Amino acid sequence: MFVKKQIEAYALGQHIAMSAHKARRVIDQIRGRSYEETVMILELMPYRACYQIFKLVYSAAANASYSMGSNEANLIISKAEVNEGTTVKKLKPRARGRSYPIKRPTCHITIEVRDLSLPKYVPRTFLEWSKKPKCQKKYRDVTYRDMYSNGGVWDKK
Repeated sequence: MFVKKQIEAYALGQHIAMSAHKARRVIDQIRGRSYEETVMILELMPYRACYQIFKLVYSAAANASYSMGSNEANLIISKAEVNEGTTVKKLKPRARGRSYPIKRPTCHITIEVRDLSLPKYVPRTFLEWSKKPKCQKKYRDVTYRDMYSNGGVWDKK
């Protein structure tokens, strides 16, 4: 009997102050590459989105090394996606008492790294899967306290 093992770690950046289109231009370049190659690409690209994406890639690699004990040399960027976030709307005063709307788009960036050296499934020992759980109740009796039927806070004077 085999058990599925965690071989992926991710980092999520929300409400990053740039448009999703500008971030996708950089994300499309790093998807599917190794961690070391990705870091070199992001350091040399001239776009403003590179710094935010670099921080997320570095964080995802740190999450992988902490949770799975993996090495950065074995990591690849398995999934990288950019979604649109909320748009911050402001008003700028213009001539003759009028206002001009300013829209500042935000985006959510998700970076997922996978360790190639770890196996996806690991075998369980005989003792782990042969043990049956002790007495589990199929139906649990869950009773909720009703504030109105048993007095509660509202009946006190």
